[in-house]
Amino acid sequence: MGTVVMYSSVSVDGFIADAGDQPGPLFEWLVSGDVPLDADGGVRVSQTSYDYVRPYWDRIGVTICGRRVFDLTDGWDGKPPGGIAHVVVVTHRPPPDGWDPAAPFHFVDGVEAAVARAQELAGDRLVEVAAGDVGGQVLAAGLVDEVRMDVAPVVFGSGKRYFGSIDAQHLLEDPDVVIRGDRVLHLRYRVRR
Repeated sequence: MGTVVMYSSVSVDGFIADAGDQPGPLFEWLVSGDVPLDADGGVRVSQTSYDYVRPYWDRIGVTICGRRVFDLTDGWDGKPPGGIAHVVVVTHRPPPDGWDPAAPFHFVDGVEAAVARAQELAGDRLVEVAAGDVGGQVLAAGLVDEVRMDVAPVVFGSGKRYFGSIDAQHLLEDPDVVIRGDRVLHLRYRVRR
């Protein structure tokens, strides 16, 4: 089974978006570098960030997100982002009207079912869980192996929390990766079992 990784860019005070669901300056590090991170060159980072992020992106087999993210992105027009093979959407609602059933998106009810489906699809590749409410639920269910954060130098004060509405303590190991990029600090923690 693939490792389950909770991931997002995050403000120093722990938010993945402002109160209006906008990332604001959280993604400055993704457009301010000299090295193309994606095939079309729209995402450009420092060499340090590239050396850390690109190998991670290449290992992702499936991304899990909530219906809110799916709706905000218009389902990425039926094409998973970043070359990922599949997206598992946690939702209590059916796919949108007119949704192409051949698109590599899987709509499931509940985080346990989402992780099981994602691991089946990913094989030995990584399962990435978008931070936020769904990510917090997956962590609370004890299904996250690793937490990755790209910490941007901004304080939002309020907004959408990295760990969603999680209401219990969860211990992480000491960070095993701490990398300073341009306009970002990359952190990786294993979840303590």
